[in-house]
Amino acid sequence: MNILHYFFVFLSSLVVDMVPFIGPPAWMVMVFFQVRFDLNIWLVLIAGVAGSAAGRYLYSTYVYLLSQRFIKPQKNEDLRFIGGKLANNSWKVQLFVLLYTLMPLPSTPLFTVAGSSGIKTSYLIPAFIVGKFISDAVMVFTGDYVANNFNDILHGLLTWKVLVGTLIGVVLICLFLFTDWRKLLQEKKFRINFNIWK
Repeated sequence: MNILHYFFVFLSSLVVDMVPFIGPPAWMVMVFFQVRFDLNIWLVLIAGVAGSAAGRYLYSTYVYLLSQRFIKPQKNEDLRFIGGKLANNSWKVQLFVLLYTLMPLPSTPLFTVAGSSGIKTSYLIPAFIVGKFISDAVMVFTGDYVANNFNDILHGLLTWKVLVGTLIGVVLICLFLFTDWRKLLQEKKFRINFNIWK
């Protein structure tokens, strides 16, 4: 057993989950290493999910810094307001994160919301790890198809599934950023405001 291979699983998963849209999902990286080097699936999952969690944590941190720099103070105040509302319902947020990560949806919007609104990402990580471990285990264990058709998958990273997932992620982020959350939560009125940039 070469421990270095598991370190590369961790590092690769961290890198792909630090980047918002470009690149394969972390489970695909895990399958690649597991098949290429005949690694232990459980150790691949542990290393990969740990890397994903670290990557998403770092992503939410730099998204927060970017929002402070490029988004108007009024919108940042709006985002912090929604963050405060979410932080007050910690068990509901944990349950939502768990259920969200069990679904085949990109986790980028989830951590964009958390980072931009100032929610402490460390509160989300435990539920993310549990959900991610389960969903990635399903993907890695069904990775035989990926292994048998790896060349096709390498050439098909821009499949309709990847493009649709990316599009859904962009729409969710835009919806989150451009919604006037204070008006929605306090007055129960939905309003979009595109004028949020400095």
